[in-house]
Amino acid sequence: MSEPSHPLSHDALSLDRLIHEPARLAIMTVLSSVQAADFVFLQTTTGLTKGNLSSHLSRLEEAGLITIEKSFVRRRPHTDVALTPVGRQRVADHWARLDQLKQLAEPSAEGSGVADHPPRVR
Repeated sequence: MSEPSHPLSHDALSLDRLIHEPARLAIMTVLSSVQAADFVFLQTTTGLTKGNLSSHLSRLEEAGLITIEKSFVRRRPHTDVALTPVGRQRVADHWARLDQLKQLAEPSAEGSGVADHPPRVR
């Protein structure tokens, strides 16, 4: 039996795994809406623990998606985090890819959505 023609390619389904992880997606989404955010703000908005947030920020920084600037404000440590141009583009591309996948999953008048194709059973 031949495979039905399908509008999805492997590329259409591939997601940026570094960004798609839920905590990192939350961090990147928050950062995409501001010029920079401090550590406490990111911790509050994402609900992550200090250690978990720090770990995710390290991964994003190593990948060149964010910059981290540490300083002291009134003798207290202060950490600012911002997206790099590459990070801003990758998170925008990731959301665009998710939108494409959502559109493919919705049935259309022409019957070309993923939902119109019955699942294959092997």
